[in-house]
Amino acid sequence: MQKLAPLVVGALVAWLNLAHAQEPDYIIQSNAVPLNPQSVPQWARSVPAPQPTPQPQPQPQPASAPVPASAPVQVSAPATTAAPAVKPSLKIGVLLPTGSADFGEAAQVVRAGMDAAAATDGQAELVYVDEVQADLLARYRALVASGARVVVGPLTRPGISAIATHVTVPTLALNAIEPGLKTSPRLLSLSLLVEGEARQIVRIMQDDGRAKPLVVSTADPLSRRLSQAFVDEWTKRTGTTPAVLAWPFSAPMTDTLAQADAVFIAMTPPEAAALKAALPQGLSVYATSQLSTRKPDPALAGIRYIDMPWFLMPGQDQVKRYPRPTAALTMQTERLYALGIDAYRLAVLMANGKPTPGALKLSGVTGDLKLGADRQFERVLPLAVMMPDNNGQ
Repeated sequence: MQKLAPLVVGALVAWLNLAHAQEPDYIIQSNAVPLNPQSVPQWARSVPAPQPTPQPQPQPQPASAPVPASAPVQVSAPATTAAPAVKPSLKIGVLLPTGSADFGEAAQVVRAGMDAAAATDGQAELVYVDEVQADLLARYRALVASGARVVVGPLTRPGISAIATHVTVPTLALNAIEPGLKTSPRLLSLSLLVEGEARQIVRIMQDDGRAKPLVVSTADPLSRRLSQAFVDEWTKRTGTTPAVLAWPFSAPMTDTLAQADAVFIAMTPPEAAALKAALPQGLSVYATSQLSTRKPDPALAGIRYIDMPWFLMPGQDQVKRYPRPTAALTMQTERLYALGIDAYRLAVLMANGKPTPGALKLSGVTGDLKLGADRQFERVLPLAVMMPDNNGQ
């Protein structure tokens, strides 16, 4: 049983429905304090756009929690290691929508994570180009022409679609690839989609010997996505479909709860605390990183959940070598910082060998990563048990 450290922080808020394919699966919440402007380190630079900058295109608004329309806020990551004295020979191109009113902050946080990893490892020069939809393919080609052996990005799904069949060097998209989209075999994907977490919980439950799970969800889009992914995976593996209950219960569920040997919950920490009080004593409860908080509620004690090594295992070598962000990031935003770290590390690996499914692996700060046959990285997260700290927080 692993005790929660105070640094363990919250869940990825991937609230958006898959129907909103034009939107990334991240939402940035307002940070507690203004973030500091980012200084451009010696290992990172930008190249000019290959064409005159077009008129700004309207950006779609996120479905659940819109990002403030103010200018994108940048993040400053501490550089614990001095920039390398000799310029690295490996050049990594990066396409991020840093100038977008909607997605700019997400892009800046990912960039801060990449910069922190580059400063620490000193293996590559990062060359940044803004992800502008109107001429994105030309910008991608300009990055490759400038000598980039690997490209990280785009971050948005329309951006991925724009270059999908034109990829000429190993390229790591930072969002899911749309099902059925024709792509170059050199295009890979690393994302923080929550469906993979729900599928991992199914495997954990089976390893624990659970045979009759119950799913409890709410009307929230993220909750529906998690519960549906769990049901689909359980049905695929066992041939049986678990019962799904909507919270709050409209009537006593004593008989239904008595028939279950485990419960998968897809809800926020306050909702989970209220539900847990209504569950029978001794009934095992499982959850995804959605349940992570900076200060675990004592009412959630005993719940088994998964989350990034970045939060659950800060003392591990592959985690502690990278600096924490100095800005006061929200729980959701810091996950993008960790994504940037792993994106940089994977890009280095992709430059040094053929990205073969099953063989390309990384013990990352966002999870154990392995390239699948669909050219998308699977993330396996460590398991922990929710416990309040010694101060009862």
